[in-house]
Amino acid sequence: MSCPLCQRNDELLLWEDPQCRVIRVGDADHPGFCRVIWHEHVAEMSDLPPQLQRHLLNVALATEIALRETMQPDKINLASFGNMVPHLHWHVIPRFADDRHFPQPVWGPPQRDGIRHAAPADDILGKAIRNALAELTCA
Repeated sequence: MSCPLCQRNDELLLWEDPQCRVIRVGDADHPGFCRVIWHEHVAEMSDLPPQLQRHLLNVALATEIALRETMQPDKINLASFGNMVPHLHWHVIPRFADDRHFPQPVWGPPQRDGIRHAAPADDILGKAIRNALAELTCA
């Protein structure tokens, strides 16, 4: 099986450790859209032992915190589907009331032309993720 998340093709890497990575998703309508990807090819959170489940959730939460601090969105959407790509990953998407799809999902029909909000530079967002993760794991 060929898995697009097992392969690293043209990823904009923001943060990584031995278990997972955070990449920026190239979505012009939703700047700041990130994906937290588990390195090992597993399909579900329950495929991981509890300690690694907690680690992955901490990374997703740190990404949310970093996006909230750097972009001040109206809402953060967290999603883990895997229907199309059965490889464990989380979508972390900053949402704004005036974005193209709000209040619908980013994959839903557009509601308006929308405003494209500025996303932080990769190095700034990566540092914010590291800082948030350090605070979460020290608490």
